[in-house]
Amino acid sequence: MTKWAVAHIYASYNNIIITLTDITGAETIAKCSGGMVVKSAKDESSPYAAMKAAERISDVAKEKDITNIHVRIRAPGGNKSSSPGGGAQAAIRGLARSGMHIGKIEDVTPIPHDGTKKAGGRRGRRV
Repeated sequence: MTKWAVAHIYASYNNIIITLTDITGAETIAKCSGGMVVKSAKDESSPYAAMKAAERISDVAKEKDITNIHVRIRAPGGNKSSSPGGGAQAAIRGLARSGMHIGKIEDVTPIPHDGTKKAGGRRGRRV
């Protein structure tokens, strides 16, 4: 019997958070963020940090005899960025490279149905 789990990857432009839960999503098995694996704050959202975080998650999963995972990627969403940060792909690559079998990959970014106004005003953020 193969054990399945769900890897929830939240990838913003400032950090990456990977949470491993059971198939229902109710019980957290392991969690790791970019800040837990790198020393510098500017490297939290880097692909390197995402890969290291994914390796840590897969180590815990292997201890619990979990070899198969579904992946759910989430960007900040809402009225913020709807595209995931650079670490999302690296995290999936890190999970696959460490011997995990990936079942399905789905995007669960929240999409607004006309909610609040985006920050920056009418003419956008002027740099």
